[in-house]
Amino acid sequence: MTELDSEPGVTVVIPCRDEAEALPGVLSAIPIGYRVIVVDNGSTDGTAAVARAAGATVVTESMPGYGSAVQAGVDAARTELVAVLDGDGSLDPGELPRLVAEFRPDVDMVVGRRRAVPGALPVHARIGNWAFAFRLRRRYGLPVHDIAAMRVTRRDRLQALGHLHARSGYPLALLTGAARAGWLVLERDITYRPRTHGESKVSGSWRGTLRAARDFWSVR
Repeated sequence: MTELDSEPGVTVVIPCRDEAEALPGVLSAIPIGYRVIVVDNGSTDGTAAVARAAGATVVTESMPGYGSAVQAGVDAARTELVAVLDGDGSLDPGELPRLVAEFRPDVDMVVGRRRAVPGALPVHARIGNWAFAFRLRRRYGLPVHDIAAMRVTRRDRLQALGHLHARSGYPLALLTGAARAGWLVLERDITYRPRTHGESKVSGSWRGTLRAARDFWSVR
């Protein structure tokens, strides 16, 4: 099998750092028949052991950063479609089949537009998300209103974009790369709820949000 050969089906990539408490609920909601790769990105709470106990394939990525973890999972996947979502319980894996069902030969990626329940997304995170989505629409003509927290992509086309961004700027770099490559990207509503355990590394604090914003602004 060459790097870009693909098998039928869907692999769900879940980048994780210290999500041992939330992960069981996320993994139990993965649709039947989907493969699962949990990428352990420097966890100290037993995340990898929890994932293995639930039957997921575990990949270890030593380079810190969301983008590094996602890329490691994508590299390890072998199915035609690759889905990515967080392991904190804020997104419902049960909504993935609706996104997968949108694929036809001309569709390259389907992304979720988060519809947050009250209290799920802090004001500063909403503002940042709006600003970068507006930039994508205005500068690149990409018809999106969110930065693709949940997404499903054709693996071969994703790999063809190369390594995009090692840290929090990855989702924005992906959408920018997709626009430049002329991808057809569809956006569909998904539910966004408070994470089930712990605090978000990004939206959980102004410091985390500002760090992520710095990463986003580094994307060209």
